[in-house]
Amino acid sequence: MRLKDKVILVTASTRGIGLSIVKKCAEEGARVYMAARDPVRGKEIAKTIKGAEYVYNDAGKPETFVSMVEAVVADAGRIDVLVNNFGTSNPGKDLDFSNTDPQIFLDTVTMNLRSVFIASQAAAKHMQRQGGGSIINISSVGGLVPDISQVGYGTSKAAINYLTKLIALQEAQNGIRCNAVLPGMTATEAVEKHLSDNFRNLFLKHIPLGRMGLPQEIANAVCYFAGD
Repeated sequence: MRLKDKVILVTASTRGIGLSIVKKCAEEGARVYMAARDPVRGKEIAKTIKGAEYVYNDAGKPETFVSMVEAVVADAGRIDVLVNNFGTSNPGKDLDFSNTDPQIFLDTVTMNLRSVFIASQAAAKHMQRQGGGSIINISSVGGLVPDISQVGYGTSKAAINYLTKLIALQEAQNGIRCNAVLPGMTATEAVEKHLSDNFRNLFLKHIPLGRMGLPQEIANAVCYFAGD
């Protein structure tokens, strides 16, 4: 029960890594708010997890990254941890440097970066008044090591890595920690759906364990950073 009584908000949390994070944090005693676009799906999933509740967030509507934070604080009275799990990619159009449409590049960078910036800024205002908190960004190894495709996605994650360091530096005086977790290829529905067997096999040749990461392994790292 390392997270007993902590109030945690997780974006994009009705499937994959986000859902694993919700389950792990709830298991550790936290009150977890699942931020997602589909209220029907979100509420149904929240009912199956003790300590979980749903809050509305649509990544296509930037203002909802503020409203979701305000909804959590209005309901719970505080926010101790923000997990910025939302991230979008379009492997079919976000290609290599020479062949990616500039608008696809800009849209991908904007969507991914603004979700972290806006939500973190909104949460930090409350954390400052509380005397501290933890912001955890789900980034990617693609933000450190350039890939042969997805130029927009990798660039956005590199920017999130920088923003993570900047928030940690500037908010430390307010008792706010900011960390990033950088998964490699992780066994989620999205990976199964969007990446070919050939690409997965090529990627795994560079992984000493010879397998993809598991969502619950990412959740364990997040749980650590969410603790004191």
